[in-house]
Amino acid sequence: MDDMQLSERYVALWNEPDPATRAEGVRSLWREGGRHLLLAPVEIRERADALGFPKATLEVRGHEALLTRVSRAYAEFVAPGDYRFRGRGEPARVGETLRLAWEMIDRGGAVAAGGTEFLVLDPTGRIAADYQFIE
Repeated sequence: MDDMQLSERYVALWNEPDPATRAEGVRSLWREGGRHLLLAPVEIRERADALGFPKATLEVRGHEALLTRVSRAYAEFVAPGDYRFRGRGEPARVGETLRLAWEMIDRGGAVAAGGTEFLVLDPTGRIAADYQFIE
């Protein structure tokens, strides 16, 4: 699969309504033991810093945890019908790392949020680590 196909499949997964298809998407995109890491939102970072954790990063690892992460994002943002995700621009690759950008848009097509992913791919092209930065 080329970089654009991978990018499109990745973004489509977060919009997928069928739980079985979503689970298969997680298994096919991430390797077993793959990780998804997110720089925590500001309010969480501020609370963590107050507790002595200056670099608050959220992380899930493995297919089950990844499926929970994707499913909860779907349930919160997409399932109610308020938002959907779409890719933004062309993905770019340096070695085994693929950068892609996305947007969360509302029903009218206005951008509500966006982010950038840095996907570190294993030799088979599956995601070993997914670093998410929400803008």
